[in-house]
Amino acid sequence: METLPTGISVLDRQFGGGLPSGSVVVLKANPDSQSELILDRFARVRRCRYLTTVRSADAVEAALSGDGDEETTVEATTEVGDLDEAAALTGDLPEAGTLIVDSVEPLEDGAAPAAYAEFLDDLRSRVDDAGGVALLHALRGGEDPRTRRVTEQVADVVFDLRTTVTGTEIANRLVVPKFRGGAALEEPLKLKLTDTVAVDTSRDIA
Repeated sequence: METLPTGISVLDRQFGGGLPSGSVVVLKANPDSQSELILDRFARVRRCRYLTTVRSADAVEAALSGDGDEETTVEATTEVGDLDEAAALTGDLPEAGTLIVDSVEPLEDGAAPAAYAEFLDDLRSRVDDAGGVALLHALRGGEDPRTRRVTEQVADVVFDLRTTVTGTEIANRLVVPKFRGGAALEEPLKLKLTDTVAVDTSRDIA
C-alpha cells in the first residue's frame, strides 16, 4: 500500500511518510480555530478536489495559499445537506489525489443515518479506487450532529485538534486516537498554527 504525504512535515515524520492510500481522515476542530491551515496543506500537496458546503467556491479559492504546484478544483454545494449533490460533485477524483469536504456537518445533519452511512461508504470506495486520501472537516460547536459517530466509525484516521486559550497563550494540540492501518499517536502533538503548520517548541508552564 502506497503512503501519501500530508503536506505537513511534522505529521509525515510521525506517520512514517504520510497516510496509507485509500484513507478517509476526519479532522475534528473548533470553528474558531486555525484548522483551515491543515486543510490548506492537504490541498496543496497533490491534485485536489475541494467540496465546500458552507462557504462559496470563490471564498475558498481566495483563502487557499498560492505556493503549491498542484491543481485544486473547488466545488460548492447549492442545497444544504443534499447527499446526491455532494456525491456528484466529488465523483471525479484525481488519481492518487486528495478529496476535502469542508465541512461535513451539513451533510451529517441533513440526512438519515442509513443514507449518510451509504454516502460515506460510497465515498470511501471511490477514494480507495483512486488510491488517494479524503479529509472530512468536522467542526465542533454545541451538540454534535446525530451522525457524527458514523463519520468517526467509518474514518480510518481521526485527527482531533484541541485549541485552548489562556491569559498568556493559545495552545493547539493534535490528538490522533485512531489510525487504522498505522500507529495512533501515544501523546498529543503540540502545533504552532499561525500562517503555517509547525511544531510548537515552547514549554508548557504549569
